[in-house]
Amino acid sequence: MPEARTIVLTGVGRPGQVGEAVAAAFATPGAVLHLIDRDASVADRARDLGGSGATVHAHVADLTDGDAVKAVAAKVGPSLDALVHMAGGFAMSGPVAEADVAVMRRQLAISLETAFFATQAFLPALRAAKGAIVYFGAAAVLEGGTTRGMSGYAASKAALLAFMRAVAQEERATGVRANAIAPTAIRTAMNESSMGSAFDYVEREEVARTVAWLASSASSAVTGQVVRLG
Repeated sequence: MPEARTIVLTGVGRPGQVGEAVAAAFATPGAVLHLIDRDASVADRARDLGGSGATVHAHVADLTDGDAVKAVAAKVGPSLDALVHMAGGFAMSGPVAEADVAVMRRQLAISLETAFFATQAFLPALRAAKGAIVYFGAAAVLEGGTTRGMSGYAASKAALLAFMRAVAQEERATGVRANAIAPTAIRTAMNESSMGSAFDYVEREEVARTVAWLASSASSAVTGQVVRLG
C-alpha cells in the first residue's frame, strides 16, 4: 500500500470505473484524499470510502477550467504527496478523412488540457513534498498499437505521454517525479456494457496496484517512464 499521506485523484466520479478502484487503494488509515470530478457523484465515491480510516474530500470541478482547478488546489493545501490524473474519456472519431474536428478538440481537452491544468495547479504543493504524478495513457499509442478510427483519442494520449516526459525532465531537480501507465482496455462498467464481459481486460485492481507503486517511495528512482498494462 502507498505511504503517501495526501493524494489528489481526478476522474473519480462514476461508479464502476477505474477511478473508484484506484481511490480505494489509497484509502488507508491516516491518508487524506481529495477526489476531483466534474460529476457531482464524486461525493458518493467519497462517502463509499468513509469506513477506510482515510479522510476523504470531494470536489466538483471542470478540469478543463484552469481557474476552477486552481481554486481546488488552494483548498488542498501547500503540500501534496501524489497527483493521480485519471480524468479523460474515449470516443471513436472515425477515419481522419471524415472525422469531426469537434471530436478531436474534445479528446484533446479532456485528456491533455485537464492534465496541463491539474499539473500546473498542484506543482507548487508537489514540489514542497517532493511528490509524484501518475498520468493515464493508453497502450494503443505505444509501438505496435492499433489506432485506426480513433485518431482524436490516440493523438490526445500520445500528446499526454509527451507532456509527462516534459514534466519529468523539468521537475527532476525539484524532486517531483512524473510517470504514466498505458493500459489496454480496463474492466470497467462502461467497457463491459459496450464490449461484453469476456474481453481480455486489464483488471481495475491491477491498475490500482501499479498506480499505488508509482506514487510510493518504492519507485523513488523512477521518472519519465511509461508502464504498459495488458
